[in-house]
Amino acid sequence: MSIFDIFKSLEKEKEQSMTPVEFIIAGLGNPGTQYEDTRHNCGFMAAETLAEGFNTEIKRLKFKSLTAELQLGGKRCLIMKPTTFMNNSGDAIEAAAGFYKIPPERIIVIYDDISLDVGRLRIRAKGSDGGHNGMKSIILRLNSDSFPRIRIGVGQKPHPDYDLAEWVLSRFTKAEGEKLEPALKNAARAAELIVDGKINDAMNLYNRG
Repeated sequence: MSIFDIFKSLEKEKEQSMTPVEFIIAGLGNPGTQYEDTRHNCGFMAAETLAEGFNTEIKRLKFKSLTAELQLGGKRCLIMKPTTFMNNSGDAIEAAAGFYKIPPERIIVIYDDISLDVGRLRIRAKGSDGGHNGMKSIILRLNSDSFPRIRIGVGQKPHPDYDLAEWVLSRFTKAEGEKLEPALKNAARAAELIVDGKINDAMNLYNRG
């Protein structure tokens, strides 16, 4: 890299740092290697997929989360992977939203959903927690359920008596992983569309089947 290129890069970073954060994109999951690639960590995976598309790593510790900043459609976005563990995800998101004064409608949450087949997506502008503990925490802390969410299907329990915690902390089979990979990319694209004010387009594209 030439001196000129380094100078341009530094100027770009300076310009971005002066732009206020306008959106939060939070992928939900649990920190720690023992939880990597589990069903409950689909939100983390989608956030990582989004960041990788911009050659960025989510690694800065801030707001009880690993974070990164991206420019999506000219808007500065904070990408978050809360390190609070799933059930306290709202603590991290509340901290970031309060600091940047981000209203709920500009907070996008990506998370797993056992009611959807593996690889299916459901995008909504608002709604209930649906029994998801991470969402319960966020709705409680924000005192609002009026924020966009992208749900990624991880499949239903093998049978009704199967322990739910054991199921969501299990890993995908090879066949399931092949279905999940394009879903993570689609979730990342959907987040970009939502930031661009095109949530209806995202729903039309990805709320299929």
